[in-house]
Amino acid sequence: MDRKMKIIPIASDHAGYEMKQFLIQELEKQGYEINDYGTHSTESVDYPDYIHPLASDMNKGLYDLGIVLCGSGNGVQIVANKYQQVRCALCWIPEIAKLARQHNNANILSLPARFVDKELALGIVKLFLETPFEGGRHQARVDKIAIRPC
Repeated sequence: MDRKMKIIPIASDHAGYEMKQFLIQELEKQGYEINDYGTHSTESVDYPDYIHPLASDMNKGLYDLGIVLCGSGNGVQIVANKYQQVRCALCWIPEIAKLARQHNNANILSLPARFVDKELALGIVKLFLETPFEGGRHQARVDKIAIRPC
């Protein structure tokens, strides 16, 4: 695994903060370097303030894969997917994370922190980070995702 693949950006709002801290600790144990975009407490915040910087850096190609969290996973996913080169997938079971990587080449995982426990979240993250994109017929579909100028 190259160095870029071992650096994982992560961001959350207040609802995802505790899960984010758990995931950071566990991923660092596995040898990943984590770039924490915040938030840094459970104090109420606006999730776009933390997701835009991470998604912008993903869009620039600074990272291969990233993780975002909020209560439902929806808000952070919506923000991240505003960027052309981002394919953020909301995953609540491991099988969805696997398919998001295999078939959609998702590059950001969105987790619903209020709906998955820590161990399930860790399993989802592990599968997301370790599953390769299959390419082939799926590449043609992924190529059609980005908005083209009219």
